[in-house]
Amino acid sequence: MRAIMTVTGKDHTGIVASVSVELARLGVNILDISQTIMDEYFTMILMVELNEANNSVKEVKEAMKKVEEEQGLVIRLQAEDTFHAMHRI
Repeated sequence: MRAIMTVTGKDHTGIVASVSVELARLGVNILDISQTIMDEYFTMILMVELNEANNSVKEVKEAMKKVEEEQGLVIRLQAEDTFHAMHRI
């Protein structure tokens, strides 16, 4: 299953590394990634594949809480179908 992850927070060294290391530990594959710095704030959106991870969206969200706390970030994860349903006109 594909999912959309968003990461936001005050910019500092190590954000991409901490997120990608945890996703790799969970067996989650990053399919696409886009990031930008807006003033002093870091924003990143990722399309990820959970199939090989054998983890649910809920389990990945729970695991990413440690990264959120350690890095001072807000990380959101939604199944791709849910994301599209919420953003359809």
